[in-house]
Amino acid sequence: MSSRLVPQKPIAKPRLTSAFKQLWSMHWVMAAGYLLLWVGGFAMVRMPEDAALQDNAYTLHKSVGALTMALLTWRVFILQRVWWRKYTRRLPKPTGEWIRTFLLHSAIYLFMLAVPLSGFFLSNSYQSGNVPFFWVVTLPDIFPENAAIVELARDLHFWIA
Repeated sequence: MSSRLVPQKPIAKPRLTSAFKQLWSMHWVMAAGYLLLWVGGFAMVRMPEDAALQDNAYTLHKSVGALTMALLTWRVFILQRVWWRKYTRRLPKPTGEWIRTFLLHSAIYLFMLAVPLSGFFLSNSYQSGNVPFFWVVTLPDIFPENAAIVELARDLHFWIA
C-alpha cells in the first residue's frame, strides 16, 4: 500500500480563457491608474497655484482619467460578453449572497465611472477645450462651459473621489 495521498477529486485548473486574462490584466492596470489619479489629485489640490509643474500635473491627471474611462468601457464590454456566455446557458440563482455581490460590483463600477466623468464635467465647466490627452490631442467637450457651476463641479468631483 502506498503512503502517498491521492486526491479524491481532480484539482481544478485555473481559468485561463482570453477574456479572463484580459479582465485580470485590465483589473491591475486600472487599479494602478485609479491609485495614480487619487494620489495625483491629492497632491494637486495642495500644490501652490504658481507651481511650475501644475499645468503638467493637471494634463497628466486629465489624461489618465480619460484613459481609465476608456479602459472601463472596454472592461464593461468584456464583462458583458462573459456574462452573456455564462448566463445564456443557465440563469443565476438569485440568492441573497448573489444579489449583494451584484449590487456591490454595480456600485463599484458606477463610482469608477462617476469619478472621471465628474472630472470631465469640472474641466468642461471651467473652460471649453480643457481636456488634453497626453499633450497630443484635446478631447471634445461633453458639457458646456459654465462658470456658474464650476464650484459645484469641483465639490462634486472632490466628494465622489
